Amino acid sequence: MRLLRYGPKGEEKPGLLDPAGRIRDLSDRIPDITPEALAGDRLARLSGMDPEEFPAVSGNPRLGAPVNGVGKIVAIGLNYADHAAEAGMDLPSEPIIFSKAITSLSGPMDPVVLPKGSEKGDWEAELAVVIGKRAQYVEKADAATHIAGFAIMNDVSERAYQLETTGQWVKGKSFDTFAPFGPWLVTPDEVPDPQNLRIWCEVSGQTMQDGNTKTMVFDVYTLVSVVSQYMTLMPGDIIATGTPPGVGLGMKPPRFLKDGDVMRVGIEGLGEQKTEVKAWPT
Repeated sequence: MRLLRYGPKGEEKPGLLDPAGRIRDLSDRIPDITPEALAGDRLARLSGMDPEEFPAVSGNPRLGAPVNGVGKIVAIGLNYADHAAEAGMDLPSEPIIFSKAITSLSGPMDPVVLPKGSEKGDWEAELAVVIGKRAQYVEKADAATHIAGFAIMNDVSERAYQLETTGQWVKGKSFDTFAPFGPWLVTPDEVPDPQNLRIWCEVSGQTMQDGNTKTMVFDVYTLVSVVSQYMTLMPGDIIATGTPPGVGLGMKPPRFLKDGDVMRVGIEGLGEQKTEVKAWPT
């Protein structure tokens, strides 16, 4: 099942994508796609519904982030062996964990707005894991039962904020619109092997990233388990699992985002984002 939210910003309605690629409205069944809708057996009940039961949505509406009311975004650094190599960094012996502000979330087709004076904006195509069941001290063998689904996230970053002067990862990754999310939340039954998914990013027509989740250092189930040792994961929480090689910072010379760039980010089976980069308005 591919869950989504559609409509103007702040007025999104719940929906799903049917096998023919049409949006079906779920408003008569649930008020929104929230952590509560993902918890317990609610998601299983949604999965059992026939899409033909629900009205088709006409036109091409805006898509919002597929989950409303996200509690936290936990992100993982240097989790692809080939990305660590391009960054000139050693492979981590355990996951590098940081966070992004939830105010960075935006829709999968919404503009990405660079901060005032930004000169080192960068892209990071990532597989996002969405939690569906409270997770605390979870064993890896049980991690799959805590996952509601998978989605695309672009972990947009401002490298000067992240790495220079008193740079911190959370500072470089939390600006508004720096977490395009979606287009859909895809349930695990449609993602039989999250460790074998092509993942790519184009910037203004040029392929920058073209990798596969099989090169992750720590797989998604290990990440759910490890993160749950340090914080309680709640339904709706997101784990952004790291990015493959090809980020702008790793290029020679580095290539950073500029006003008018268009980013296309996709993951096999999870859809595609398309976001235009805009400079901070003067």
